[in-house]
Amino acid sequence: MTLWVGMVLLPLFLPIHSQTVNREMPVDLPFQAEGVKLVQRGNHVEMSNGIVSITLTVPGGSVTNITYQGSDNLLLTRDKETDRGHWDVVWNGPAESTAKTDNLEGTDYKVISQNENQTEISFTRTWSSASSLAPLNIDKRYVMLRGSPGFYTYAVLERLNGWPSFLIQEGRIVFKLQENKFHYMAMSDERQRFMPTREDRESGEQLAYKEAVLLKNPTNPEFNGEVDDKYLYSSDNKDNKVHGWVSNDKVPIGFWMITPSNEFRTGGPIKQDLTSHVGPILLSMFISRHYTGADIDVKFETQDNWKKVFGPNFIYLNSNASALEDPSVLWNDAKLRMKKEEAEWPYNFLLSEEYLKSDQRGSITGQLLVHDRLVSKQPMPAASAYVGLAPPGAAGSWQIENKGYQFWTRTDEKGNFVIKNVIPGTYNLFGWVPGVVGDFKHVSDITISPRSSVTVETLVFDPPRNGPTLWEIGIPDRSAAEFFIPDPNPKFKIHPYKLPIEKFRQYGLWDRYTDLYPKNDLVFTIGTSNYKKDWFFAHVTRKMGDTEYAPTQWQIVFNLKTVDKEANYTLQLALASATAVDLQVRINDQVSPPHFETGFIGRDNAVARHGIRGLYRFYSIMVQGGQKLVVGENKLFLSQALGSRKLEAFNSIMYDYIRLEGPPINIGVAQ
Repeated sequence: MTLWVGMVLLPLFLPIHSQTVNREMPVDLPFQAEGVKLVQRGNHVEMSNGIVSITLTVPGGSVTNITYQGSDNLLLTRDKETDRGHWDVVWNGPAESTAKTDNLEGTDYKVISQNENQTEISFTRTWSSASSLAPLNIDKRYVMLRGSPGFYTYAVLERLNGWPSFLIQEGRIVFKLQENKFHYMAMSDERQRFMPTREDRESGEQLAYKEAVLLKNPTNPEFNGEVDDKYLYSSDNKDNKVHGWVSNDKVPIGFWMITPSNEFRTGGPIKQDLTSHVGPILLSMFISRHYTGADIDVKFETQDNWKKVFGPNFIYLNSNASALEDPSVLWNDAKLRMKKEEAEWPYNFLLSEEYLKSDQRGSITGQLLVHDRLVSKQPMPAASAYVGLAPPGAAGSWQIENKGYQFWTRTDEKGNFVIKNVIPGTYNLFGWVPGVVGDFKHVSDITISPRSSVTVETLVFDPPRNGPTLWEIGIPDRSAAEFFIPDPNPKFKIHPYKLPIEKFRQYGLWDRYTDLYPKNDLVFTIGTSNYKKDWFFAHVTRKMGDTEYAPTQWQIVFNLKTVDKEANYTLQLALASATAVDLQVRINDQVSPPHFETGFIGRDNAVARHGIRGLYRFYSIMVQGGQKLVVGENKLFLSQALGSRKLEAFNSIMYDYIRLEGPPINIGVAQ
């Protein structure tokens, strides 16, 4: 029996291997699906299924050639074979100041399974003390299924007790695509566009750092005056599920990176990272310092044992002639495929014993309430809260957690949550609630066993609160997006996306503070000023010359009708990001030693990388009413200082939320 799909004659019934998921084929395929074939020719091996073919080096396991529906090679052939498509880690030893890149080339090749429904191949390397490569055992896998318009790749990395100490700064998958084919990039409904070329970057003017280039006389004159910078295309882990490129072939081809789960990424759901950039280059980032700094490096001591599965990612290819007029057609199809892959996670067809299937995992359910006793007498549902399991640590430690797995979800309007498909282990249950300061951590460890279903009793988050709110600035959401974000310097042309993008994703906004406040710093008056218009989104330095910057001091002016001289007040201070600063707080005194200071904090670099958050930091600062506050006008000074260190353009703080609380009052205990 047969079925017509468009112009394609397909068999209605295909033999299905017991370890293979039955997947529908895209309706635009002009090629009939075949069984999966595996052919080795010398030091190369090719997997193909009549739709997609992929060629890899043997025994290294680098991807040298990818074709779709009989196309030419979609990868950049001018690069050497080991640089077209590969895994890599950036690492260094404890005494080394320069990081090294290891492309995780295998030394042994093995066919794990090969039949017409599924092929899985493995490229392994076992570390020895004579090696100059990263002290890791590696097992890279590539999987192809019958009828599938793409392939899967995942890797198992391992280190053993007694091996040298070292750290990993970065881990990723990289694909470099043909420069003469792929010009359209898409990573969200809003952020998709035709992109500059490598040559455009090379002929442009480097700006404040090497990644940022002002385009001059680009191939497409519409891009003249724009800034190209790979950090313009960063995305939160929670949103980074599918991104890719569309070619300008006669029948356009989409080349997509689909990441169905974030469980293996470091830093939790709102950690930001790179996606795609000019090359054209397609990435899947698992480990990086971006927007966090070195605190998130994966650090190993001699005694550490460690093993982790990264991926799998699905490399999805599609085509549609209508994409000549509108490349987003292929983006919309890729989103649908992403949802399909996400629904089928964890996959049941992968053959590594290290990758746990759904029947080897467990789940947890519960309800999170939040009880701010000066807002409500009874605990209230923590609606839309982030709740997650991560390796044990202090509250908020999940932000820089890097060796284990994390599993996150959002609560419903009643604060209920379900986290499924959790890898067995011991975790802490963490959370945070938009609109509420502070970090939640459940008091007890959570143990997940295979096929277990853990239910936690109703959880109550008591956020930091000592007294009634006297005044507040901002929204406690771990972001500075609600504050005033200026237009960029007219020197830098804004790319006209079809849909509006977030305003903070522009180059050079840090220097706009100097334009707005050339001599005197920001003064915010409680009751008069509006944080949406009058609170600059980042507390940055003032530009004094081409390379000179000066520290800045902001003021918050507020009035108090009464002051309890015997009581303590509380300043609740939440930071969305910090980069190489010492934040000092003074009250009604600009020059004396600070009432509070953070010391040197932050390597987030979120301002330079067009982000709106980095690591969340929270400080609860006691203020003695009799010593610091007066009836009438008070001034709170926020200074970013570095002592003898040289100030730079990117020394900065992003405030999330500031609240002054009055003296504690008897608020009772909820019944």
